[in-house]
Amino acid sequence: MQQISILLEVLGTIAFAITAVLAGTEKKIDLLSACVFALVTAVGGGTIRDAIIDQPVFWSTSQFYIWVPILCAIIAFFWKKIFVRRRVNKLLLYMDAVGISLFAIQAFEKVWNLNYATPFGPIILGVITAIGGGIVRDVMAGRSNLLLSRELYAIPILIGCIAYAFILNYAPDHSLYSGIFCMILIFIIRCIAIEERLTVPKWLVSS
Repeated sequence: MQQISILLEVLGTIAFAITAVLAGTEKKIDLLSACVFALVTAVGGGTIRDAIIDQPVFWSTSQFYIWVPILCAIIAFFWKKIFVRRRVNKLLLYMDAVGISLFAIQAFEKVWNLNYATPFGPIILGVITAIGGGIVRDVMAGRSNLLLSRELYAIPILIGCIAYAFILNYAPDHSLYSGIFCMILIFIIRCIAIEERLTVPKWLVSS
């Protein structure tokens, strides 16, 4: 189970890093900027979470979370044409869906186990962990961020985290299976949104 979790972490981190570079190259960035974009996107959300809950920043104990984004940034910078192809780009979206699903639930568990402002703290920080790095990246790149778009991105994460809080509150003995279930739930909703190009309903958007 742990090996699967590590594999999913790698896939999610790779997707975060590469999409960050592709977003940044719209502004004609250099290689150093590409590495910064990738790093911020990959570790930004988790860093914000750990700062809020006053815990050691997760990447301070494992350089894996630093080197993988930097390596991916270099690859994406020099071989951008490969990643902008339609099929490859869509694959990155699915890898990103894996990443946000895993990172959101992992963050939720970490905060829940610390009993930090339950039940709302784990939900909020689960969402922030999954999308925080992307928002910081978009602000740095001068792009419209995820929270200001109608893309169905943060809502699946929120639904999964709320479901996890509900299950842990009423069936705490099934935390492992409920965590897997909620991760799959986020992934499925996000995949449906990608395939069907679903957006936030108009009645939920200010006019």
